[in-house]
Amino acid sequence: MPKVTEFLTPGDLAKLASHQMLARQVVEGFCSGLHRSPHKGFSVEFKQHRQYVPGDEIRHLDWKVYGKSDRFYIREYEEETNLRCNILLDASGSMAYKGQDALHSKLEYATRLSACLAYLMLHQIDSAGLVTFDTKVRTQIPPRSRPAHLQQMIDELADTKPGGETELGKVFQELVPKLKRRGLVVVVSDCFGDVPMLLKSLAQLRHARHEILIFQIWDKDELDFPFKQWTRFDCLEQDSNKHMIDPAHLRASYIENLDRYREELKQGCYRHRIDLVPLTTDQPYADALGYFLAKRKHLG
Repeated sequence: MPKVTEFLTPGDLAKLASHQMLARQVVEGFCSGLHRSPHKGFSVEFKQHRQYVPGDEIRHLDWKVYGKSDRFYIREYEEETNLRCNILLDASGSMAYKGQDALHSKLEYATRLSACLAYLMLHQIDSAGLVTFDTKVRTQIPPRSRPAHLQQMIDELADTKPGGETELGKVFQELVPKLKRRGLVVVVSDCFGDVPMLLKSLAQLRHARHEILIFQIWDKDELDFPFKQWTRFDCLEQDSNKHMIDPAHLRASYIENLDRYREELKQGCYRHRIDLVPLTTDQPYADALGYFLAKRKHLG
């Protein structure tokens, strides 16, 4: 059972101490917090007037409006609320890739990034939950805001190992009815798969009024394709799929297909108002997350 400080170093925690993850859209929660709520209450920011009905508290009457109109109106305010964040962690076989010069595999990087996110949410008194998946959902830890909840998430992240093949679109379609309260859905994945099917499932999550943030995890090898000599390429999701190839004949086609795939995913996320954040495993995860949060706050 790793302690939080064994999975996230004190240096990582210090880098996140001054940052907040704020929702950009209306969210639902249970208590007052940092984020805009769809439920009207009597605090924070004026929303609208509505006509008085028997049973309303007199202290919420707007006497200035009464003086002008000779009618009773209630002042309604919009509360702020805590954020429910569900972290969806891809533990499929492709996430096991680790380049020759990399410190972490993509999955190791993704688990630590997810731990940073969970810490950040709970530190700002929000709720964080975790879903791990490969061919199907493996584990689902519902969002909670108790400090002890972080240890449960760390334990699960530490035990997460790469699994089999996945199709993100199908897994996310399975999850849509399980994420009942609108909130923030953070996907941590390499996003390999059928892009139209993935975008369709993400659109369903957006239709359910979730805000979606995707951290797409790359190894530098996948972007640069630095291989020069004859190399055996093994499929990490199908053990029998292995090929000995001369990279010189493959590189141009690979880069072309990669660019096409990345542009299709980028444009699809833009259409559905989804934040797509590419990260490579050579970037320190706490630094990368801190930089993103600072930029997000600056852009409003």
